[in-house]
Amino acid sequence: MALCCPANQPCSIVLPSQSALFHVPLVRTLVSGCFHWLEAAAARFSSCGALVPRAGEQPWSPVSGRVRSAHPGVCEGASAPSNSLALGMPWSAAGSMPWAQAGGTAPLLPGQGPKLRFQDGAGLPFRRGIRLLETGAVDNALQVGFHLSGTVTEPATATEPEVTYKVAISFDRCKITSVTCGCGNKDIFYCAHVVALSLYRIRKPDQVKLRLPISETLFQMNRDQLQKFVQYLITAHHTEVLPTAQKLADEILSSNSEINQVHGAPDPTAGASIDDENCWHLDEEQVREQVKLFLSQGGYYGSGKQLNSMFAKVREMLRMRDSNGARMLTLITEQFMADPRLSLWRQQGTGITEKCRQLWDELGALWVCVVLNPHCKLEEKSCWLRQLRKWGEMDVCPLEDGNYGNELPNITNALTQSSTHSQDSLARPRRTVFTRAIEGCDLHWQDSHLQRIISSDFYVSPSYQREGESLLFNAQGQPLWLEHVPTACARVDALRSHGYPREALRLTVAIINTLRLQQQRQLEIYKHQKKELLQRGATTITNLEGWVGHPLNPIGCLFLTLTEACRLEEENCLEISDTGDSKPPVYQHVPVATGSQDSTESYLSLALEVALMGMGQQRVMPEGLYAQDKVCRNEEQIIARLQDLELDPVLVQTLRKQCILLLEGGPFSGLGEVIHRESVPMHTFAKYLFSALLPHDADLAYKLALRAMRLPVLETTAPPGDVTHPHHLVSVVPSRYPRWFTLGHLESQQCELASTMLTAAKGDMLRLRTVLEAIQKNIHSSSLIFKLAQDAFKIATPADSNSDTTLLNVALELGLQVMRMTLSTLNWRRREMVRWLVTCATEVGVRALVSILQSWYSLFTPTEATSIVAATVMSHNTILRLSLDYPQREELASCARTLALQCAMKDPQNCALSALTLCEKDHIAFETAYQIVIDAASTGMTYTQLFTIARYMEHRGYPLRAFKLASLAMTHLNLAYNQDTHPAINDVLWACALSHSLGKNELAAIIPLVVKSVHCATVLSDILRRCTMTAPGLAGIPGRRNSGKLMSTDKAPLRQLLDATISAYINTTHSRLTHISPRHYGEFIEFLSKARETFLLAQDGHIQFAQFIDNLKQIYKGKKKLMLLVRERFG
Repeated sequence: MALCCPANQPCSIVLPSQSALFHVPLVRTLVSGCFHWLEAAAARFSSCGALVPRAGEQPWSPVSGRVRSAHPGVCEGASAPSNSLALGMPWSAAGSMPWAQAGGTAPLLPGQGPKLRFQDGAGLPFRRGIRLLETGAVDNALQVGFHLSGTVTEPATATEPEVTYKVAISFDRCKITSVTCGCGNKDIFYCAHVVALSLYRIRKPDQVKLRLPISETLFQMNRDQLQKFVQYLITAHHTEVLPTAQKLADEILSSNSEINQVHGAPDPTAGASIDDENCWHLDEEQVREQVKLFLSQGGYYGSGKQLNSMFAKVREMLRMRDSNGARMLTLITEQFMADPRLSLWRQQGTGITEKCRQLWDELGALWVCVVLNPHCKLEEKSCWLRQLRKWGEMDVCPLEDGNYGNELPNITNALTQSSTHSQDSLARPRRTVFTRAIEGCDLHWQDSHLQRIISSDFYVSPSYQREGESLLFNAQGQPLWLEHVPTACARVDALRSHGYPREALRLTVAIINTLRLQQQRQLEIYKHQKKELLQRGATTITNLEGWVGHPLNPIGCLFLTLTEACRLEEENCLEISDTGDSKPPVYQHVPVATGSQDSTESYLSLALEVALMGMGQQRVMPEGLYAQDKVCRNEEQIIARLQDLELDPVLVQTLRKQCILLLEGGPFSGLGEVIHRESVPMHTFAKYLFSALLPHDADLAYKLALRAMRLPVLETTAPPGDVTHPHHLVSVVPSRYPRWFTLGHLESQQCELASTMLTAAKGDMLRLRTVLEAIQKNIHSSSLIFKLAQDAFKIATPADSNSDTTLLNVALELGLQVMRMTLSTLNWRRREMVRWLVTCATEVGVRALVSILQSWYSLFTPTEATSIVAATVMSHNTILRLSLDYPQREELASCARTLALQCAMKDPQNCALSALTLCEKDHIAFETAYQIVIDAASTGMTYTQLFTIARYMEHRGYPLRAFKLASLAMTHLNLAYNQDTHPAINDVLWACALSHSLGKNELAAIIPLVVKSVHCATVLSDILRRCTMTAPGLAGIPGRRNSGKLMSTDKAPLRQLLDATISAYINTTHSRLTHISPRHYGEFIEFLSKARETFLLAQDGHIQFAQFIDNLKQIYKGKKKLMLLVRERFG
């Protein structure tokens, strides 16, 4: 604020934009009307969107020199807004403000700048401020000098009463320098009450009380008036003002006080001195708190969007040349560096989360823009450099590649066989997210060639060129800019970001001309080396630093710069909505203004061309998960923007030309004939090119897409001198498998490209065959090939039309390849794949089914072949689906039976039952299958498998064969005394029941097997009881006579079973008593009761049981309680 002098002395008050000295009375004419710029300022600081000039408009900038005006509101020597002069607008005191040249944002005059279109933006502070203004909520507006105050009343709501807030605004040289509002706004943007008061001053100037600065008012008072003024002021606010008033009085009365050493006194309403810092009001503490809060939320609750909104606000400030842009970015960076998670991530050795990593990338990119400001002062740049270095030297500062160290191998080390070079690469300097900005501080804009490029659309080669100037222009005389491409693009981004779109366009065109010339020279070099490279089948990568996924985003920057110049004016407006929805951009061709000789060339065609150049660059896959993921993400972002372009004949011509160059580009192109093993694949890019070219040049589209199908990193190393498969490239480090963290994503993109080609080639046998060969040759994932097969099958069999035979055959071929690939490997989807293949073969026809049945051994396991393939082929549904005649059915059945017998021979354990089922309608085949089972029973088959087959035989009406198989199963079984819940018990009982039903001889044959295999007393007693309940031989087998008499337990064969059962009870009893606990006593007594029932089946059973009980009492007399229970029950 200015210091105002005592009365009766001339005062040199320093006014905004003023170089001469003025007396105080002149201030009256300067403060009366100064808010014509404030409405746009309020909108700019109350919304989250960025304001940009419309296409073709010059950025707002002050005119050079001074102007004189007869209007009373303009002081001599002040600068006038260029747009107002150009429009012939009066710069009156009622609606203007002297405008400073010294930095800051230029004022937006009414009607200037971009149009604002709000879509349901009622929640924005600017809209709410307008609503308060229109409802008459502003009152008591008073402007004292450069200070505006008033009250704004929020109307009552259903939950809140009416509230009145006091608002105060200070301004200086076309900028709001401070705001105060009683609402306690906790946002970095102006609240609705500040907006309402500002707009009230703009729209209703006659209703605002205007007063001179308070120092001028005091100057007009005499001593009595001054004393009365002070006393009334203290009386009105004695509780707040009195302590301060007394302190000031004491200091004034003290002759040695500091206050008496200064001439004059401060006046907050008189404006600032011209030497004072002049910038828009920015609540630094609030910015810090907001950023800290958003970071603490860790990317949740939309905090990432909020931080991106703050970054967008910084870019807007830079574009409007607001000095607060760098200031706000500094505040944001300080909070980012203070994030406690950085130390935690470093200690744990884990990477930064992806959302947070993207925010750091944007932060680094913004600093590059800031330090490359074409008009920043050296002092500012030095200050930024010191700060950036300080941040970059901190241990927690994130690295550019997303890792916290060099723990991952550097893939670029594989590009040379020099071990010394590899060691040097491992010791590469530490690069943080601020390194690019630090390096940018060394760049300048003083180069005369660069200045001429950006200052004129018609800068061409002079007729007489001095030595070295020939390198600065191409053959057509157009200027070139020979600089590291990402660095040159960073200059373009800086020009765009700081509000110089025309200059950015000119430099962009020069860069593209340079890239074209380099592309042509690289093509010429390749033509001379082509034969040698094809013979070697290998190449090196010249572009170790790819442009896609680069921290400076060079291709995206050039593309946006060019397309922004081509957007239709009605689309180039700010659309702010609560939902964030926006219409896709609409572009038009704008001729290149830099003297291009091609009349069809436009900024839009250049945008397409440079995007294709950058995307098609052969480049090494960067190291680290984040860097690789960033390459994929950046590629998808560029393609999404390319898809917004509507391809007209001009763009199609550009597309075709660039695709041909990419195909012929050799090692400099990712689509060249020979590429390095570790270069980034082109699948996603090629998919876009294929879809875009297909309607216009199908041959070129297929040639390009087929070339891009390769994925050399997964290829096996080709033998030296092998030129028959140039895609098999020799890696310089063949033993090291590169850490491609995004390999799964890349393979899926390869699959998407193949699927797109298959869909487009439907019905074209030749193209389908070519695509099929490319898939079989280049795709190495069985799951992805299976997905392609399913896709092809789905496309080939639409629900509303006939099947496409050619595509069906391709689907079948792919399915067969999947079967061969997964035959000897574990795959959890294998059964699904087998079932699908049978379905596909069924759709193709009977010959396909016969083929897979005959060649089953190379496609399926024996189990799959019998249980899935043959069973499905022989099912009733398949027969009906194919509408087969009798010879065809017989042919299929014969193939299925042959398959079943072959599988049964190879794997009888798992295929025997299926083989019998498939052969049951053919006697000879059935007998053969049965004999295979019998032969295998003694070698590898388990009792479970044999019992299952035996039950099947009984079900089919072959009880004797079932008995034989059951007997063989019994020889494999061993049932211990305590296995009374064994799953085979039911099979044993069934086998005994089967032999009992067949007759006495069969029962006599199986009982010895049961006695030998079963040692569980309860199971044996159950078998014995069942055998004594009915007479044997009730199965009714023809030719056999059944006695109909019950069998005695005293005679064979049941005598052997009875003795075994009694012996099992005795052994089991002793075993249980060894480790019995009191809680099992009751269960044991019941067990002895069942044993007595079995003992009593013998003639002397009661005597044996009594002896058994006495023996127990003698042996286990120490178990007194248990023996007492035995006596009570059994005596």
